Amino acid sequence: MGTTESRRRRQQSPSTSGSDEQANGWTDAACSEDMAEFKVQMAKHPPHHSPLRPPSEHSKDRALKRLSSESNGTGESKAGSATPVELTALEESFRRFAIHGDTRATGKDMHGKNWSKLCKDCGIIDGRAITLTDVDIVFTKVKKKSCRTITFDQFKEALGELARKRFKDKTAEEAAEEVFKMVEGKSPIISGVTRAVASPTVSRLTDTTKFTGSHKERFDETGRGKGKAGRVEIVDTSGYVSGYKHAGTYEKKVKPPPKPV
Repeated sequence: MGTTESRRRRQQSPSTSGSDEQANGWTDAACSEDMAEFKVQMAKHPPHHSPLRPPSEHSKDRALKRLSSESNGTGESKAGSATPVELTALEESFRRFAIHGDTRATGKDMHGKNWSKLCKDCGIIDGRAITLTDVDIVFTKVKKKSCRTITFDQFKEALGELARKRFKDKTAEEAAEEVFKMVEGKSPIISGVTRAVASPTVSRLTDTTKFTGSHKERFDETGRGKGKAGRVEIVDTSGYVSGYKHAGTYEKKVKPPPKPV
């Protein structure tokens, strides 16, 4: 029995060794192909680039990007959420009036003072159909109770309220369009320097010809101030008497004129 088993093992051992050699040959061929492919990829991508990733990871990244873009409401062909939105002419005017006179304003909301100025500068207040009181009432109506400002949406609502009173013969939409056109492209009007009102009292106080006493000595005939000479009594150290009228003529009288050479 022992010899029979040993013979069977000897007969089966060559086939097993042959299959092992065949498997090793396949492994060596696969390794050589992988090495060749690795060399090709290394030639295309130098070592200083980021390491190559398998295609499965690239597909995962593309799927994640697509899902994130869909969740943000933007596609790959559209601009991202960071792209600035172009403002309309009405919103641009709203922001100009909202930041007028306030360096800390952001332009997203508007105070009642600037709202009244907008209605005045844009000609919405005509003194008949719409007055300053109507403007204040509409502002209080559209704003929230806990706020002192109105947003852009509330601003359009307020303009619609005034439009129905200003253009009674038109529909609500047409009236709102007319008022929007009156506001679009407008900027706050900056008034000039306030001039002093000429009154008899002020002119009497500023007329130097009517000054008396020590105040009269402070100005000359033209009304110009004399400075220190009009405030302090300066002593004359020239040696002449104050009533002497020929001061400075001594040298002309005593010295003979120079002889011509």
